[in-house]
Amino acid sequence: MRAIYWFRNDLRLHDHPGLVAASAANELLLVYLWPKQRPWCNTQGLGEQRERFISESLLELAKDLQPLGQNLLVLQGSPELVIPDLVRDYGVDALHTSQCPGSYEARALRVLRERLDIPVLEHPGSALFKEADIAGLCPELPESFSPFRRRIEKNLTADEPSRDLPQLPAPPALQFHRIPPPRIKPPLGLPLRGGSDAGQRRLKQFLESGAIRRYKQTRNCLDPLEGSSTLSPWLSLGSISAREIASAVREHEAAHGPNESTYWLYFELLWRDYFFWRALRDGVALFRHGGREGAVSRCTFEPRNFARWCAGDTNHPLVNAFMHQLVSTGWMSNRGRQIAASCLIHDFGIDWRYGAAFFEKHLIDYDVGSNYGNWQYIAGVGADPRGGRAFNIDKQAAQYDPDGVFTQKWDGHRPPQPMYVTDAADWPISPKDT
Repeated sequence: MRAIYWFRNDLRLHDHPGLVAASAANELLLVYLWPKQRPWCNTQGLGEQRERFISESLLELAKDLQPLGQNLLVLQGSPELVIPDLVRDYGVDALHTSQCPGSYEARALRVLRERLDIPVLEHPGSALFKEADIAGLCPELPESFSPFRRRIEKNLTADEPSRDLPQLPAPPALQFHRIPPPRIKPPLGLPLRGGSDAGQRRLKQFLESGAIRRYKQTRNCLDPLEGSSTLSPWLSLGSISAREIASAVREHEAAHGPNESTYWLYFELLWRDYFFWRALRDGVALFRHGGREGAVSRCTFEPRNFARWCAGDTNHPLVNAFMHQLVSTGWMSNRGRQIAASCLIHDFGIDWRYGAAFFEKHLIDYDVGSNYGNWQYIAGVGADPRGGRAFNIDKQAAQYDPDGVFTQKWDGHRPPQPMYVTDAADWPISPKDT
């Protein structure tokens, strides 16, 4: 029996149910298809840092596979076209992959099941809990996070991750192409490298340094590594699993005692899980302006203001600093993401999906459920029961960057510009005209 395992956002060997199941074959072909970024909301392609982090993660996975007698076939193209060719050319009997939300991802699996005469098996993905357990406690997924959290916390404990390497059969005879190295190096402002080893090192450092015991107080720090766990880049690609992080936190609590901050890291994992299940449930509605409920809100697309926001050239120095940090490093603090999103949605009145698409391009920790779910949350068309969050940016700057150190570091002060300009006919454009 010959099988394919199709890696998606699960680039690791440990704690990997899908890979273990696929290893029952006599021969196993391991495949990764490079993300195809379709033009969407005036944005296309991958940002330099996101592309770099994916490349490093793939190279690390391929290196980890070599002692096991395996290799990784990295290809480009749509799964609906590439995978049927592999199945035909190598006489494959089964296709395995892990659960992954997203409308294109769901469509690809649906088309593959229609086109292939072999089993297409979807295994548990990057969530903290099993789908059956979530369905048993929440047959109807709550529309906001708090009811979900209360039910899950009271009744479920994440399974212990498997730390054993799977026994992988050899691949079929074929030519494996060299995975090209990244075109750029990690930025000095955030020197995080992709791959499971780097993720495990960061988790160990975060726990052993005691940073986790101050996490609730420091998590809103605007610069990385000063307060945030910065585990999200490895979580997003599945180089480390949520179960591994939860287990490490439990071990830390057993040795040193729990506190409010150790709980808060677990709380953040629950938020991530909620957005994962919500993204699977909502499907294409995750990408609609009005969300699942089709909420109606006023918005526009003023290209000049969107370009200013993307370039970090607004009249808000703190927002500019966040946007410069994002493009330079591929990362932005959670607080920064909320403030930048509020600026685009509530100050500029632009459709939230343009901002979500720009984040998708650049974030090294891009995760479809968390990214689009959080943008919906700020816009008031998603999981926020209050109907959206508009931030007072001056107040946020005074609270989180009182001395302007972060803003100065990331060149946030730009020459002021008028909100509106005149068109070619010299007609002034004002809010009442739009």
